[in-house]
Amino acid sequence: MDADRRIPQFPALTGNYDLAEMTITSADESDLIAALRARDESAFAALVDTHAAAMLRVARGYVATREIAEEVVQEAWIALLKGIDTFEGRSSLRTWLFTVLINIAKKRGMRERKDIDVQIAAFTGGTVDPSRFRDADDRWPGHWKADEMPSRFPESPEGSVLGDELMAVTRDALDELPERQRVVVTMRDVLDMDSVEVRELLDISVANQRVLLHRGRAAVRQALEDYLKDAM
Repeated sequence: MDADRRIPQFPALTGNYDLAEMTITSADESDLIAALRARDESAFAALVDTHAAAMLRVARGYVATREIAEEVVQEAWIALLKGIDTFEGRSSLRTWLFTVLINIAKKRGMRERKDIDVQIAAFTGGTVDPSRFRDADDRWPGHWKADEMPSRFPESPEGSVLGDELMAVTRDALDELPERQRVVVTMRDVLDMDSVEVRELLDISVANQRVLLHRGRAAVRQALEDYLKDAM
C-alpha cells in the first residue's frame, strides 16, 4: 500500500480510552470527537479496537476477498481521519463511520465485480427456490408457505460433533448470498445490530429489510438442511 494511504500515527495528547467498556453518551461522544480532532492516538486506537472487526465483516459482504475487505476498512479509517474536522454530528460517529465504510465497499465491490454472472447473482438472483415462499400478493409475502417450512435439525449426540462443520457450511452459505441479503444477515445476525440502525445504514424500508433478512436466513438454513441430509 502506498505510503500516503497509510493511517497516520499521532502523538497521544490526552488520556486513555476504552470504548468497549464505555457507554457512549452525547458528552462522551463529544469528548471522543474532540480527541480525534486533536489527533489523540489513544482515542483513535480505542475506536479501531472497538469497530475494526465489525467493519471487516460488513465490508466482506460487498467484496470478493478478505484482503480487499481489509483495504476497504483501511480506506474508511483514512476517510474518518480526513473528515473528522468537518463532521457535523447529524448522526452518531458509529453510524457515520459505517456509512462511509459501506459507500467505499459498494464502489470497490462494483469495480471488482467483472463477471456478469456474478453481477446478476449478486443483485437479482436468489439462492432459495422461490416456491418455498408466499407470493407477493399474499398477506405475508416473503414468508414460508405453510406446507413448505424448513425441517427441524436432528437432535442427537452426534449433533455436537458437527459444530465446526456446520459453522463452515454457514460461512460458505453466507458468502453465496446475493449482496443485499448477505449484508443484512451479517449486520443483524453476526454483528447483532438492531433493525433501526441497519435500515438507516442501508437506506432500506422495514419491509425490505424483513424480506432480505428472511430470505437470507432461509438460504443459510437450507444449506444446513442439505448438508445434514447428506451427512445422515
